[in-house]
Amino acid sequence: MNTVIEVDDVWKKYRLGVLGTGTLRHDFERWWHRIRGKPDPYSQLDQSTKVESRKSKGGGPNGGPGGVLGDDEMWALRGISFEVKQGEILGIIGRNGAGKSTLLKILSRVTLPTNGEVRIKGRIASLLEVGTGFHPELTGRENTFLNGAILGMSRSEIKTKFDEIVAFAGIETYIDTPVKRYSSGMYVRLAFAVAAHLDPEILIVDEVLAVGDAEFQKKCLGKMSEVAHGGRTVLFVSHNLSSICTLCDRAAHLHGGSLIDSGVPAAVVDRYLKAFTSETYGHTVNFAKPATLETWMESASLLINGTLGTVAQTGDSLAIRASFNGSRPVQTLLFGVLVSTVQGDRVLCTNNSFLPWNGPKSAVQQGTITCDLGPVPLMEGAYRISIWYGNDPHHLQHEPNVLGFDLHARNIWGTQHALPQHFSLLWWDAKFHLDPAS
Repeated sequence: MNTVIEVDDVWKKYRLGVLGTGTLRHDFERWWHRIRGKPDPYSQLDQSTKVESRKSKGGGPNGGPGGVLGDDEMWALRGISFEVKQGEILGIIGRNGAGKSTLLKILSRVTLPTNGEVRIKGRIASLLEVGTGFHPELTGRENTFLNGAILGMSRSEIKTKFDEIVAFAGIETYIDTPVKRYSSGMYVRLAFAVAAHLDPEILIVDEVLAVGDAEFQKKCLGKMSEVAHGGRTVLFVSHNLSSICTLCDRAAHLHGGSLIDSGVPAAVVDRYLKAFTSETYGHTVNFAKPATLETWMESASLLINGTLGTVAQTGDSLAIRASFNGSRPVQTLLFGVLVSTVQGDRVLCTNNSFLPWNGPKSAVQQGTITCDLGPVPLMEGAYRISIWYGNDPHHLQHEPNVLGFDLHARNIWGTQHALPQHFSLLWWDAKFHLDPAS
């Protein structure tokens, strides 16, 4: 596939709390140098050092391309380099302030990089902020034509798509109302519909979809997938990690303005969540005695193929064993287990109240109880285990995310093709047969 976006050693510096250089004359000189393609005369970057840094990819004392930052300056992006192929959906993740929106603004040509180069083939449609490119005094209809013109569409092209845009946005009743009276959700509906339906070669979408309702978010994700399958390219920034894993072909993780990870979305998301979690999981965890329960868990352990552990492979059997004690013997024991991804998606859940099991024949005060999950059909990834225990369904000891394990892929069938990495949450040992026509 052809490369449609190429980002080469891009740096972006901002001056904190300052919009201009401080004087009208200096701002005018900066603008004049920029339109003539000459270096910024008020940048603290030494231009000869800047050129050299692009060859060596080296950094200065403050991590920048040869320059020293002033007290009121910061690097929003630090040496970002990557490529995006035609028809690819790239998801970009990272904490707030990681540089995601700055990167998209540079790709959308809203702002210029301080250093580095961006090469783009094709027309770009961007949805960066609620209401970007909309004039509040104009109606939804007028703003649709305005946005289309900004994107380089002719009036006849926009008219051809207009009914489809309005229907997708679902704001037919308000299309002739000034957009200053729109809610933020209506803004996003119309803005996304315009950006997605005017046939851009590259669609750039920031976190603004979080403003819309669940139904519209689902429509937007479906539309982005449709756009990509039509041979166009999508860049998608979101804190909805499940959407990143489901929709994107590749993910990139930004941290502190730097690109620190890229690859298969589920794997990148797993590493991202692990990097910012303080929990470390062992095979055994101990619990304090709850004050109000008659029977309680003292500890719980994870067994992999019958042995204590935290690393499993495809096809391994898992079991969760808990030791319990009580203030008096009890007749009923309730034990439940929930396995989730590190993103919080629930994968497996079970408890002994709705499954046949070998429960106590008489009241018990202490002992161990085991939930044997058997060979779990989980794909490669990181998982967390939550546990419930007690003798009253309305008064249980709940211990969320107390055990964890990493599961690695293994070809347990001996076939030519290994299990696709992160293909889905579950694999299934299905049986296939063919009945040839007679």
